[in-house]
Amino acid sequence: MTEAAAITALRAGLPDRYLTPDDIAEMFEVSKETVYAWRKKRIGPPGFRVGKHVRYDPAAVKRWQDTRTAAEEAA
Repeated sequence: MTEAAAITALRAGLPDRYLTPDDIAEMFEVSKETVYAWRKKRIGPPGFRVGKHVRYDPAAVKRWQDTRTAAEEAA
């Protein structure tokens, strides 16, 4: 498998850039204030700071979403 094919398989269709709070809000159809509240309460997808900006790794967001979906199905 070539390196490009391996990266494509690993990313499985995820964006090639880090996501912004606006991206997260759009993905989950919530307000940006909700995304920041999730971050403050540590209940949302894991994010990190780049200078003064918050960014989210698409793979981590996908894992968080999968975990939440599994928890909802188990309830």
